[in-house]
Amino acid sequence: MLRKLCYSLMILVLFASCGGDDNVEGQNDLSGKKVFRYNQAEGLSSLDPAFARNQANIWATTQLFSGLFELTDELYTAPNLADTWKISDDGLVYTITIQKGVKFHDNECFPEGEGRELKASDFVYSFNRILDPATASTGAWVFRDKIKVDENGEIAEDWVKAIDDYTLEITLNEPFAPFLEILTMPYTFPVPKEAVDKYGKDFRTNPVGTGPFMLNTWKENNTLIMVKNEDYWKKDINGKQLPYLDAVEVSFINDKNQELLTFQQGKLDFVSGILSASVDLILNKDGEPKEEFEKEHNCQIYKEPYLNTEYIGFMMDKSVYEDANHPFLNKDFRKALNYAINREELVSGLLNNLGRPGNSGIVPAALPSFDAEVVKGYEYNTKKAEELLKKSGYDASEYPSFDLYTTIQSKDIIEYLKNQWNSIGVNVNIQINQVPQHQEMVDNSKVKFFRGSWLGDYPDAENYLSMFYSKYYAPAGPNKTHFSNEDYDSLYNVAKETTDGFKRFDLYQKMDNIIVEEAPVIVLFYDEVVRLVHDNIQNLQSNPMNVLKLEKVDIQDPETLEASTEGSEDSSDDIEVITE
Repeated sequence: MLRKLCYSLMILVLFASCGGDDNVEGQNDLSGKKVFRYNQAEGLSSLDPAFARNQANIWATTQLFSGLFELTDELYTAPNLADTWKISDDGLVYTITIQKGVKFHDNECFPEGEGRELKASDFVYSFNRILDPATASTGAWVFRDKIKVDENGEIAEDWVKAIDDYTLEITLNEPFAPFLEILTMPYTFPVPKEAVDKYGKDFRTNPVGTGPFMLNTWKENNTLIMVKNEDYWKKDINGKQLPYLDAVEVSFINDKNQELLTFQQGKLDFVSGILSASVDLILNKDGEPKEEFEKEHNCQIYKEPYLNTEYIGFMMDKSVYEDANHPFLNKDFRKALNYAINREELVSGLLNNLGRPGNSGIVPAALPSFDAEVVKGYEYNTKKAEELLKKSGYDASEYPSFDLYTTIQSKDIIEYLKNQWNSIGVNVNIQINQVPQHQEMVDNSKVKFFRGSWLGDYPDAENYLSMFYSKYYAPAGPNKTHFSNEDYDSLYNVAKETTDGFKRFDLYQKMDNIIVEEAPVIVLFYDEVVRLVHDNIQNLQSNPMNVLKLEKVDIQDPETLEASTEGSEDSSDDIEVITE
């Protein structure tokens, strides 16, 4: 208790100056400490992993909590809290042993405020909690329709159980090949029942996890400070305690231009994502980083694949149309609009080659099952577009224009598409809404022609192809176009049970080819993300999921950095983790 009291007093002194300042500037307030500073432009709604739906919540909860498995930089699934695991021959039962000696953060919810050891029963509680309607978790879908059910079709009570303190057993209703990837998601991070009981709905602001950092201060829409978890269970290969950082400070500047300026001023260590208007500042026309920007601001620019597909969607459900012969319900019309787009010009001209033209299917290029030779999308061909338009029977006098719904962030792209379609005689009116309103309208089938994007929840093509499974109509599922195709559904059902990777890839590609042929969407491009990182930040690794993991990040002293030999090798690949 003496150690914990001293540590608590140290933290209070360390962060006392942060309490009344609405413009926290990391290094000034936390001088002498290793503080990593990043900004979250889209805001943060909860620190409860049961609500880790968007990037802001995912990034924060990833520092405060940890899961059974994690993704490597190459998107392979690796054990984290899991020690060993095995899968039954029929693919239904997962038996997982967990690491011993892992502790929850010290918190008042525990006797004498001392964090207790993580047990298998904590996973049973946490997994059932996100399925409980009373929790209203946005992540219930990760288990629903996958786990064991009883004779009445209800979730079986024993679908997840603790065999002993360190052994967890999960039973599925049918094989689901990407299930381990599901267990990397923050939704599945364990929480202690004591904390949820104590704080109730306020658990969102009083998180208690097993992660490398613990909450110190959260002033909503202002600043979030997380401090080093002194009891974190991981050490590096040399036996040094992780994390290396003393604290993480998050600001909430909602203007991305201001965020970039703050980085240029040296008040942020890292920025992920830039507005299209800023691309010319960061990248050359060929998509390569601008060396002058790197030198001027002492940083590195990284352009990396991102598991995000940008597209235009059509509503395919006939029941929402008054006219059964509406052009959107005609495949030739949809294909004509596909052929009318010069995706190469879109990506090079508007995005400085930040992205890859969407000349294949819905599955993005960063996934291993992607094969543009097997799944051939649409090339730019206005002659073919005009032929298909005529074949569709499109009558411009009957349909002089169509409303296309989007958000302000995509206006320049939509303006470009509007001009492309206008060249073949199809006129479009751009309807701009705020992101929440746009999302609500799309999810609830209130629009028939819309801008969309799909950021992967886990790194498997099934996650993208589920967007067109007929049993997953939005708003309850991800099928926002209400696409329905018996052959597609049959392939989907076989693929999700197929454990052989090559056979599953073949099924995925057949499904993607159906999407290309039926054209419920117009694939625009496969996204890439720009990351800006100051030179003194070490070991900030990433993957195409754009996950932010800070347990191995270190900050080099400016004097040491200046004195270091130019061109020295990056040692980040040499960092390994051992457990006690």
